[in-house]
Amino acid sequence: MLWNWFKRNSSPKPSPKSDLGERGEKWAAKHLRRHGYKVLYRRFRTHNGEIDIVCRDKDWLVFVEVKTRATEQFGNPADAVDRTKQRHITKVALDYLRLLKYPEISYRFDIVEVILPTDAKKPTDIRIIENAFPLSDPYIY
Repeated sequence: MLWNWFKRNSSPKPSPKSDLGERGEKWAAKHLRRHGYKVLYRRFRTHNGEIDIVCRDKDWLVFVEVKTRATEQFGNPADAVDRTKQRHITKVALDYLRLLKYPEISYRFDIVEVILPTDAKKPTDIRIIENAFPLSDPYIY
């Protein structure tokens, strides 16, 4: 009886998709650091959703969405960041800025594409797309 309770309440194994995403985020953070970004927060969550990485690039506050794919067979990873996803990211970014009491700071939204084949230990390609999209309508800052 105790064993069944433990099995039900133990954390489930991550799915291959979520495992790929987690590995991609780690590589993206490492890549951003190598390119001079200072990672401030990973997986910033609010009731509006999640931003994968919040960082600084010189005088810019950067909200980064990481898209990881095993192949580019079905297009670029950044293609998955459609208007709906951009709107969610925008809402969470505004939540982050609200916590900072709306500082006078330049900010932007970047996308990092990570190509990480399923059995590979390291990515075959990582690309940073700076200023990938603007603050979504109807939001203002």
